[in-house]
Amino acid sequence: MAVPARRDTRMRVAEYRDWAALRPDDERWELIDGMPTMMSPAKGRHQRIVTNLVKRLDDLAERQGCGAYPGLAILSEAMDDYAPIPDVVVSCGAPPEDGYTSDPLLVVEVLSPSTLVLDRGRKTEFYQTVPSLAVLLLVHQNEARVEVWRRAPDWIVQVAGPGGVIDLPELGGTLAVAEIYARLSL
Repeated sequence: MAVPARRDTRMRVAEYRDWAALRPDDERWELIDGMPTMMSPAKGRHQRIVTNLVKRLDDLAERQGCGAYPGLAILSEAMDDYAPIPDVVVSCGAPPEDGYTSDPLLVVEVLSPSTLVLDRGRKTEFYQTVPSLAVLLLVHQNEARVEVWRRAPDWIVQVAGPGGVIDLPELGGTLAVAEIYARLSL
């Protein structure tokens, strides 16, 4: 008896982009390991942290001819079955024409309890394949703690806690941990 050949059902980025373009505007999808994954709405605490980050990072980025954007998908030639959507992306030059970029300077993931393993695991591995990425910030949601991943030339990790300041020479400034958690109680 013949066994049917197993077909790889994972999507590649080009197929995913065509598929995602047909989805309703109120749906947010990202491509993880070749599987479209719907993103649930972020809770208020998560959204406040993202708002604080976009505001501060955009102010810094503007002086360098860059901008901070929430909700851009990241692409990497090294992994054609991934198009994750981090919480904040700093990209230089003209604003992206569509919802994708392959040349981010800085990426931020706000760690939710439900996404912690993925964000600190496979997504972090993916971000390290993006040649232009200089800094990855993993921001803890329930404590004043930021993991600062920096390409130098290999990736190094430092942790900034309460009262800490994150040096961002790529943007010509700094980011105080307190600014990230402004208007929130910890």
